[in-house]
Amino acid sequence: MRAIMKATSLLAALLLPLSASSAALDIGAKAPSFDTRASLAGKDFDFSLAQALRKGPVVLYFFPAAFTSGCTVEAHEFAEATDDFAKMGATVIGMAADPIDKLNKFSVQECRNKFAVGVATPAMIKGYDVALSMMPGRTNRTSYVIAPDGKVIFVHSAMAVGGHVSGAMTAVKAWKAAH
Repeated sequence: MRAIMKATSLLAALLLPLSASSAALDIGAKAPSFDTRASLAGKDFDFSLAQALRKGPVVLYFFPAAFTSGCTVEAHEFAEATDDFAKMGATVIGMAADPIDKLNKFSVQECRNKFAVGVATPAMIKGYDVALSMMPGRTNRTSYVIAPDGKVIFVHSAMAVGGHVSGAMTAVKAWKAAH
């Protein structure tokens, strides 16, 4: 157990430089629970963070808007990595403050039917501190990995696409190795 705690502390220390100091949820913080409408392969459904965490870690990433250039690139990168996340028991879900009908299309065209995208509600945006200051009602680009116990084990907040998928993958691999 002591070795696992040391490995987790080391991982946190290694990932901190990649993490955003502006993110409200620090590594080790309890992630706010939520339920929202989401879409996978063009079909909407009710998504529950609590239910997803019963299956394993959740890679929760917020993005500003469906069908914008950076968000499309990021969706493609997460789509390519989704099978690897799934092999480690992790669920990927993207969140944007877009209507569900737009996310239904985005889930097919840009997420390539690989992972769900959900509606980021105002309460979620506030709870995860992902408000995009220059565009009220929109989210910035922040990725979290949440362990099954509900604690944040990875945070990366940057408008640049790079580092979100690779950092989340590193965190999930470390979590899997420790469990």
